[in-house]
Amino acid sequence: MKILNSLTPYTLFGLTPQYEESKIVVLPVPYDSTTSYKAGARDGPHEIISASRTVEPYNEELDMDINDILVYTTDELAPDVNSPKAMSNRVEREVDVILQDKKIPIVLGGDHSISIGAVASVAKIEKNFTYLHFDAHSDSRDEYSGSKYSHACVVARVGELTNSHYSVGVRSIEKEGMKFFKTTLFRKDMHSMNLQEISDLILKNTNSKIYLSIDFDVLDPSQMPSTGTPEPDGLTFYELKEILKRVLSKREVIGMDFVELSPIPGLVYPNFLAAKLIYFAIGYAFNKRASV
Repeated sequence: MKILNSLTPYTLFGLTPQYEESKIVVLPVPYDSTTSYKAGARDGPHEIISASRTVEPYNEELDMDINDILVYTTDELAPDVNSPKAMSNRVEREVDVILQDKKIPIVLGGDHSISIGAVASVAKIEKNFTYLHFDAHSDSRDEYSGSKYSHACVVARVGELTNSHYSVGVRSIEKEGMKFFKTTLFRKDMHSMNLQEISDLILKNTNSKIYLSIDFDVLDPSQMPSTGTPEPDGLTFYELKEILKRVLSKREVIGMDFVELSPIPGLVYPNFLAAKLIYFAIGYAFNKRASV
């Protein structure tokens, strides 16, 4: 019997390809034990997936139907609350499986610490890639709140896994983190540059293969208030989208994560914005018809 008017499946964009045929695997990780201001990012994956089910599958800019990309969504990964390091190891093991099956991982956070495990897995099989990091914060502390695996330590840990990382949009950094300034494009400097100049600088500082990590607080809180550590003077959705368009079409994307959406009850627009940004990132990276 055919069920009429059934609800859209609870997967990213409501997509239901078989795992075996999929090109991309989405791993939702509802974990926020290392957040340092406002908790709530554990609810990010659920709200992104929920909002994504209302995104129109076809996009006129990309001339793309997301159904053609073959994106598979796993069940949510149960957090390991023993320690941030234990959780990082859990993410690493799950991403290991995705990569062993020759698929591209997209990890949905959760706080930014989930990046560490995902990148650790990628680094086992890829040696010359760049961790491209969009964030309001440098995330460059060696230790925070007694842990080296805090969301404030992501770039420090990634720097131990790959010799190439580049941060964009940073407008909050501790003094010690300034040792990373040569691999950081600060927001204050972006104001005097146009989008093409910004994109060219990112391309100049990245290898041909990249792992993309987007912390939603890189966006201005007027457009993205739903983060645990909002910072004023962020990028607009348009600016970030256009930068991604210029960069991702010229790089091989070997993994992505999208983190730190901390949903505000009753305020659904930021959740939809997050889902739409993920749609564009997938399109720019994997839709060969996309034009720049």
